[in-house]
Amino acid sequence: MLRSLWTAASGMKSQQVNVDTIANNLANINTTGYKTERVEFQSLLYQTIQKKSYDSEGDPKPIPAQVGLGVKSGAITSNFSQGIYTDTGNTFDFAIDGKGFFQVELPDGSIGYTRNGALKMSIGSDGLTLTNAEGYQVLSTAGEPVVLPETYDSSRITVDKYGNLWYPDADGNAQMVGIQIELVQFNNPAGLTKTSESIFKQSDASGEPRYESQDTDLKKSIVQQGYLEGSNVSAADEMVNLIIAQRAYEMNSKAITASDEMLQQANNLRG
Repeated sequence: MLRSLWTAASGMKSQQVNVDTIANNLANINTTGYKTERVEFQSLLYQTIQKKSYDSEGDPKPIPAQVGLGVKSGAITSNFSQGIYTDTGNTFDFAIDGKGFFQVELPDGSIGYTRNGALKMSIGSDGLTLTNAEGYQVLSTAGEPVVLPETYDSSRITVDKYGNLWYPDADGNAQMVGIQIELVQFNNPAGLTKTSESIFKQSDASGEPRYESQDTDLKKSIVQQGYLEGSNVSAADEMVNLIIAQRAYEMNSKAITASDEMLQQANNLRG
């Protein structure tokens, strides 16, 4: 009976992780650039009761007798499918159509990657600096922060689909500034390490970043100014998954109750 107690307990523990993941998806349903997560389950070791089993006539059966010892959450993977665009009309809202990520410089000097294109033009010591909501500087193809002169009117800055910044000259004709926002891709984006503030970091599993401005083998992403990419969370799917996880948790708890009652009956047997 103890085997069934531990097996059911592993099921409850795994379903709790599942519910936690679903709750995080629902909590981020309105988070710009958020990618829905899914728990992948794996069975634990199997205990062999009999290597060979026989039927009532003594003939060997084609399969052994094995009992599973439960389940575990093997991985939590992100689904990087495209989210729905929202037309905001804001000059520094950018949606990425493709597999690219913006690069931002973090306070510790490392590089973070994000799909959240809700950017701002901040006034710094060097001029107008393109940052995200937390103030992290967005990097250009030169590997430097995107900085423009303070004399520029930020409302007149435009960005084309390739990430190039434009500004009108004295005659009102748009001219390229000579700065391009860098977008990077990863061979395995699901391997990126998740941090707070919608920031990902490179890991061994994700591989090295591939720069769209340099790698000719990549299909280039398109920058859409005035739009934001919403999360790809489906509220209906998550609610269904939540009900399924809750029922699975409940069934595992009933298995523990049944095992406990059977143990109690066994302990109460009299010779």
